[in-house]
Amino acid sequence: MTLPLTLAADETVAASAPRPWRDEQRYWRGLTEATADREPPVAVIGLEALRHNAQSMLRRAGGTPIRVASKSIRVRAVQDAVLALPGYAGVLAYTLPEALWLAETVDDVVVGYPTVDRSAIRALAADERAASRVTLMIDSVAHLDLIDQAVAPGARPRIRVAIELDAAFTAPGLGRLGVWRSPIATVADATALAREVVARRGFALVGMMAYESQIAGVGNRPRGGLVRGVGQGRVIDWMQSRSAAELAERRGAVVAAVRRIAELEFVNGGGTGSLESTSADPSVTEIAAGSGLFGGHLFDTYSRFTPAPAAAFALPVVRKPRRDMATLLGGGWIASGPPAPDRLPEVVWPKATRMQPREMAGEVQTPLSGRAQLTAR
Repeated sequence: MTLPLTLAADETVAASAPRPWRDEQRYWRGLTEATADREPPVAVIGLEALRHNAQSMLRRAGGTPIRVASKSIRVRAVQDAVLALPGYAGVLAYTLPEALWLAETVDDVVVGYPTVDRSAIRALAADERAASRVTLMIDSVAHLDLIDQAVAPGARPRIRVAIELDAAFTAPGLGRLGVWRSPIATVADATALAREVVARRGFALVGMMAYESQIAGVGNRPRGGLVRGVGQGRVIDWMQSRSAAELAERRGAVVAAVRRIAELEFVNGGGTGSLESTSADPSVTEIAAGSGLFGGHLFDTYSRFTPAPAAAFALPVVRKPRRDMATLLGGGWIASGPPAPDRLPEVVWPKATRMQPREMAGEVQTPLSGRAQLTAR
C-alpha cells in the first residue's frame, strides 16, 4: 500500500491547501460514506489531514529532523510515506522484534525502550545488516550484561546502544513531574555508564535520548470550565517553561560530557507536544514524534498547535436499549497517563452523541445516547 503524501514546496502553498475537517459534519459524514461498504469495526485515515499534520510538525520542528515514533503510528504504510518526506528520518521503534522487521527496509531504527528479549537479541546478533541499522536503548550496566549473556561479545558484531537520560522535572510544590523511565539523571550517572560501554568489547555507544513527557505529553489548556481551566493552564505554562529551561541546561551538560567519551551520532528528545521547545535545545539533533500525525483529541488541550483529526475508528451498532440510545460493539483505546477524559476515546460522529458516564467506552460494549439518529448497522 502506498499513500500519496507530498510535502508542499513552501508554507504558502501548505497554508492554502484544502482543510475539509473544518466542516465537521461534512468531514465525518464523508468518511462514513467512504467506508459504507466495509464491515465495522473499521479504521480510517484522512490523507489531506495526515498531510497537513506532517507539514505542520516539520514547521514546528524548525529544521530539526523528526524520527517517527512507531509506538504511536501503528500503520506501516503511513510510516513509510512519512519517512519519504524531507525532514523525517529514521524510526523510534517500540520493541526489538518490531525493529528487526522495520530494519529490513529502514536503515536507522532506534528501539525506544530497553529490551530483555533474549531471542530477539540473538536474532539481531546473527544479522550483521540488522546490527548496523538497529540501536538498542540502555540505562544500566545490567542491560549490557543481559546482551552479553544472550550472545558473547566474541560471537557477534558490535551492538549499537544509546543511553537514555531521565528528563523529569521536580517542581516546587508539585514534586516530580514526568514519566518514570531511566535512572540516569546527572552528568556523573551518564559518564559512568558511557565509560562502561566504551570499555566493554562488543558495544558501540552511538546515541542518547531524553523524553520530556511533562512538556510533550501534557496539554497546557486543560478542560474544566473557564476559571478552573485557565488557572490550571497558567500553572502548566509555568511548569513547562521552567522544565524546558532546566532540561536544556542539564541535557546540554550531560551530552557535552558524554561526547568527550564517545562520538555520538544522535541525541534524541521530545515529542509531538514539545517540538518547539525541544528544537530550541542546541544539544538535541533530532526529535521523536508520531501521535501528532494522526492528531488525536488529546491535542485539543494544547495551545501551541492544532492538528487535524486524521485518524478515527467506527464501531457497529448492535443494540437499541432505548429509542434515543445505541450500543456499540467494543470500545476504544486509552492514551498513556491517568485515565482522565482527555485520555479516553471521544465520540465525534454523529454529533450530539455522548457516552454514558457510568459505563463510558468498554472492552465489550459502549452505550451512546443523544439527539442524533442512532440506527443499527
